[in-house]
Amino acid sequence: MRAIRVASAALLGMTALTLATPVAVAEGEGEHEPDRNITSFGFNVSPSTIAAGGRVSLSVNGCKKETKVSSGVFDTVTIHKGQSNASATVDWDAKPGAVYEVTFQCGHESGHTDLTIAGGRPDDPTHPPAHRGVKAGVGGTAGGFDLGQIGLGAALIAGSVGAAYHWSRKRAGEHGG
Repeated sequence: MRAIRVASAALLGMTALTLATPVAVAEGEGEHEPDRNITSFGFNVSPSTIAAGGRVSLSVNGCKKETKVSSGVFDTVTIHKGQSNASATVDWDAKPGAVYEVTFQCGHESGHTDLTIAGGRPDDPTHPPAHRGVKAGVGGTAGGFDLGQIGLGAALIAGSVGAAYHWSRKRAGEHGG
């Protein structure tokens, strides 16, 4: 009889742990860094992977103001009001394999995307632009875990399992188990 109570308490604790984990993960997502790519205007860098010294096409749509495009791998470019495209030359000293952030600043609003540097020299730097869409989140990564929150959650679950075990033993004592 006692084994049934202990197994029930363990099963209850495991159920609480299983149900609490997705909530803890979901609550932790996005708290540390707001989504930086939801903007009222569209933007694109094409190609998204290019060799050092190559030219990228920068495009913006829906921005009613002047757009400044900046990155650590090319000089700042201005796309004037009424225009939607410009180009930039990637620095020759860009490190192959590195990923650089490209920022599109339209008025007080900004959006970001990545530009990856490939190895070798550019063969055809005049690729037609291919729109990728907006990068809209962390994509299911496990980033943003807070060890304090994890510890507190584990302590609460352990406490509930311990209390269930304690009460099941106390009841067993009352019934002469």
